[in-house]
Amino acid sequence: MSKHRDVWPALVYDTLAPMIQYVNRLVQIGSKYTLDEPFEPGWGAIVLEVTPRGLRTPVYRLDGHTFTVHYRLLDNDVVIESDNGSRTLPLRTGTVAVFYADFVAAVEELGIDPPKSSLICEIPGSVPRFEDDKLQRSWDPEAARTMWEGYDLVAGALEQWQAPFLGHRPPVGVMWGGFDLSATRHRPVPTTPVAGRPAFLQNGELYEYVSVGFSLGDAAHKGAYLYAYIWPQPDGLEGREWGVAGANWIEKEGLVVLPWNALRATDDPHAAVVDFGNAVYEAAVATAGWPANLIGPVCDGWHMSTTHPTGHPR
Repeated sequence: MSKHRDVWPALVYDTLAPMIQYVNRLVQIGSKYTLDEPFEPGWGAIVLEVTPRGLRTPVYRLDGHTFTVHYRLLDNDVVIESDNGSRTLPLRTGTVAVFYADFVAAVEELGIDPPKSSLICEIPGSVPRFEDDKLQRSWDPEAARTMWEGYDLVAGALEQWQAPFLGHRPPVGVMWGGFDLSATRHRPVPTTPVAGRPAFLQNGELYEYVSVGFSLGDAAHKGAYLYAYIWPQPDGLEGREWGVAGANWIEKEGLVVLPWNALRATDDPHAAVVDFGNAVYEAAVATAGWPANLIGPVCDGWHMSTTHPTGHPR
């Protein structure tokens, strides 16, 4: 069994969906500041860190202020921490519009300008802006914890998968637009973005990459799932094995999909996530010419806290 946690939780989409929709909108507010940060290939600089209490933005250094926004899902609040003090906002039943107004007031008290954009992104059917979203939404602390558990467990496994990769690899984290946990491996081979797509998608397609991620679920898939794809998509992905029973290539979506329940059914879900990622990278090597020697030795902990420099325990 996984050393991190013996039982991976059930993620029932119909139960979690209202909170997924709510939290997805809220985390976009504090994350909008990433749009003014230096661009990193594949938008790797925008991800939300999965913390012991929730999701946290990168540290921003903008307009003379240093600050971060921590959505503490397990504490039902948001902490805005800056070099000029801190403010705490409750996460509670209410509207996105009210939370946005409270957020703007809080950052202004700290001398920080509001986000330059209030557009709600990548959520089909959403109203255009935060200040227009006046739907009353319920805050469910139990669902918030369950969502965090899913992100936290998969993040730990994907960090282990990323560890031996010798190329560029942004931090594992939640992409605040689509609200999926993402782990990407890049190599400096230029590609041609798909014409006519939004700028953020085209910018993400400037170079080749392999992506493995996790979604809590959506209208199309309902249940939670892991996914993977190779950009640009190579030929020859049909009929491959993907490291874990239940993982399949879905041609019409251009994704390898591993349903959450299939992952939970394995003897060790943590190890299964790593196996899934390894199988995807092996497919990139076999079908897209990725170099096998970009993977270094797998070192399962140096244990230097208990090992003397000579190699003998203290």
